[in-house]
Amino acid sequence: MSFYRPKFIHEWLEIYRKGGFTQLMREKGWTVLIVFFFFYLIRDSILYLLIPYLAYSNISSCF
Repeated sequence: MSFYRPKFIHEWLEIYRKGGFTQLMREKGWTVLIVFFFFYLIRDSILYLLIPYLAYSNISSCF
């Protein structure tokens, strides 16, 4: 199954396949770490903060 991936992800995957993580870091530098940091920051905020808050606010309105 094919998923939509932005063009920069395809480019990064090609670099990673050719030279590994060190080659990716040499070519793209801190950009890779910043993108991963923000990805996990947004994902974890939704997963651990937003979903429990919405669930609690809906359950607490029942009582």
